[in-house]
Amino acid sequence: MITDIQKILIIGAGGQIGVELTAKLSEMYGSSNVVASDLKGASAFPNNPFEILDALDKKALFEIVKKHGITHVYHLAAMLSATGEQNPMFAWKLNMESLFNVLELAKEKHISRIFWPSSIAVFGPTTPTVGTPQYTIMEPSTVYGISKQAGERWCEWYFNKHNVDVRSIRYPGLIGWKSAPGGGTTDYAVHIFHEALKTGTYECFLNENTVLPMMHMEDAIKATIEIMHAPSEQIKIRSSYNLSGISFSPKEIANEIKKHIPGFSISYKPDFRQAIADSWPKSIVDKEAREHWGWSATYDIPKLVENMLDNLKKK
Repeated sequence: MITDIQKILIIGAGGQIGVELTAKLSEMYGSSNVVASDLKGASAFPNNPFEILDALDKKALFEIVKKHGITHVYHLAAMLSATGEQNPMFAWKLNMESLFNVLELAKEKHISRIFWPSSIAVFGPTTPTVGTPQYTIMEPSTVYGISKQAGERWCEWYFNKHNVDVRSIRYPGLIGWKSAPGGGTTDYAVHIFHEALKTGTYECFLNENTVLPMMHMEDAIKATIEIMHAPSEQIKIRSSYNLSGISFSPKEIANEIKKHIPGFSISYKPDFRQAIADSWPKSIVDKEAREHWGWSATYDIPKLVENMLDNLKKK
């Protein structure tokens, strides 16, 4: 356990990333120093202080920060790509106003450090799709991507104008076994494991050769904690860092699953999420994250598939 105590607030702790991040930070700092917050779901965090919080309620957020003496905020609440397209105005409101609430608290010196995730959704159909670099054309095609691109600019602005210590990474598709996915275009890569074990078949909402950047949740949590622990002078990009794990298609991941479940079969019925996926990169270059704060991924496709199937069987 780390003795340099931080008082941490996780906004959106009940989500796909939040559940695992809360557990890891509790392990590092002690559960009493990690406050979980969400609109509901206290039972998921029996060992942590828990607060019901609407991320749009700045007054309630401020009261929680004061009550617990919060120093570091991990702001994970957001409406994701596929869900956001169904409710665009609310997606914009939630994703942007909640970020402003946290940035303003840091500007006012109530908190000292912020983590806010961006996404590969900031890229668009005009972005180079193979080996997408840190600095490139960004013309996102979803409300989620537009809000993340705008958020990156605002994070950079608050750092430059008000010295707000905000740190960010562009998550690829995230694959973990501890919680359900939250309405993203890459969610097939989580559902496929559940269905492979439950029914032996899966109908995919993307076509078989749609290659997208992905990452095991453990690697995403590792990167999140590493960037938050890096000395400030090593964080040279205050918009958001590219982050790369592995890239694969539904067909490739299905073939790897068949090595463990020989009878598994997959079919394809692309829906509106196909157009979103087609606008995103196939592979990411994360040279800056590696050079600036020492990032490296640990999971490849075989290791990811074995880990997911083993853990979901136990679960």
